[in-house]
Amino acid sequence: MAGTSAEQFNIHEAKTNLSRIIERVERGEEIVISRAGRPVAKVVPLSRSANRTGRGSLGGRLVLAPDWDSDETNAQIAGDFGMVP
Repeated sequence: MAGTSAEQFNIHEAKTNLSRIIERVERGEEIVISRAGRPVAKVVPLSRSANRTGRGSLGGRLVLAPDWDSDETNAQIAGDFGMVP
């Protein structure tokens, strides 16, 4: 909806019409939710970043190191996230 303003609903209207709002967003519209006339949120369509056909769609494309799940590797990752006691 570049160049056009999104339709605006107050919170009560949005709660009452949530299913209809979601249908419109699925069709590509952007909807603004307001409280007391002041815009506070925007509902926008999500764009899928990956269009996978099913499980295993990356089969044969990934190469894992032999020690990818070793205790040492797991301890190093835990340390990187501050999870080491």
